[in-house]
Amino acid sequence: MLLRQNRDHHAAGSERTAGVLYSFGAFTMWGFLPLYWKALATVPSPRILAHRIFWSFMFVLAVVLLKGRWKQTVGLMSGRRTWLMCSVSAFFIGTNWFVYVWAVNTGHVVESSMGYFINPLVYVLFGLVFFKEKLGFWKSFSLAFAFGGVLYMTVMYGRFPWIALTLAVTFGIYGLLRKIAKVDSITGFFFETAILSPIAITYLFFGAVLKGGAIANTTFTTGFLLVFSGVVTATPIIFFAHGTRKIPLSMLGFIQYLAPTLQLLLGIFIFKEQFGTVHRIGFGLIWFALLVFSLSHTPLMRRIEPGSKHTGGG
Repeated sequence: MLLRQNRDHHAAGSERTAGVLYSFGAFTMWGFLPLYWKALATVPSPRILAHRIFWSFMFVLAVVLLKGRWKQTVGLMSGRRTWLMCSVSAFFIGTNWFVYVWAVNTGHVVESSMGYFINPLVYVLFGLVFFKEKLGFWKSFSLAFAFGGVLYMTVMYGRFPWIALTLAVTFGIYGLLRKIAKVDSITGFFFETAILSPIAITYLFFGAVLKGGAIANTTFTTGFLLVFSGVVTATPIIFFAHGTRKIPLSMLGFIQYLAPTLQLLLGIFIFKEQFGTVHRIGFGLIWFALLVFSLSHTPLMRRIEPGSKHTGGG
C-alpha cells in the first residue's frame, strides 16, 4: 500500500513538473512573438490572421497524421458537445489572435503586455469559482498587490484600455474552455483550426481575386513567414493546453506573467514605446506580487504566515 502511494505521489509530481515545463515553454515563445509579427508589419492584420489559421491547421493536421491519430480524431468529430466546445473556444482564440496581431503592428505592444498581465487574474478568478482552488494567505496577498497594480494602470491610463481587456478576457475564457474540454490538446487545436479554416481560406481567395493576385506578388521572405506562422502559432498553444491540464489554474496564472514581461521589455527597449511613471508604478506592484508569490512556498514565508502554527514565540 505504501509503495503504491509513493508511486502515485511520484506520478502526480511528474505530471505537475511536466505541466510547469510546458507552460514555461509556451509563455516564453509567446513573449517573443511580437518580433515575429513586426516582421510582417507590411501585411494587413486580417490577412496575417487568415494565414495563421490556415497554416496552423495544416501543421496540426500533419501532427495528427504522423502520430497515427487520424481515426481517433475522426471518431471524436461525431460528438456534438465536442464540436460545440471547440466552436466556442475557436471564436475566442481567433478574436484574441486578431486583436493581438493588430495591436503589435500598430504600436501597442506595451498595452498588449498589460492585457496579459491582467489575464492571470482572470485565471485565478476562474480557479476559485469553478474549481474551488485554494490560494492561502501569501498567494492571496500577492494577488491583491497584482490586482492593485492592474487597477492603478487601468484607472490612470487616461482612456479605456480595450486592447488589454479584450486580450485578457478572450484568452482567459479560452484557457477555461481548454481546461474543461474532454479532448487532448492536439485534438482540440485541430478542431478549432478546422472550424476557422474555411473562413480563412475564403478570405484569402477573395482577397487574391479582388487585389489581382496579391498572394502571388508576395516576396519570398514574407511568404515564408506567413507559412511558418502556423508553426509559431500551434507549438506554444499545444504546450499551453498540455500545461493547463496538468497544473492548477492559479499556478498557471502566475507563470503566465513571463510572457507579458518579455513583451513589455520588447515594447520598451526594442520598439521604443512610451513607458512612463504610471506604467512603472503599476508594473512595480505586479512584480512585487510575483516576488511574494514565488517565495510563498519557502519555509520562511510559511513560518511567518498569519494563522500558521509556526507563528509567534514559545
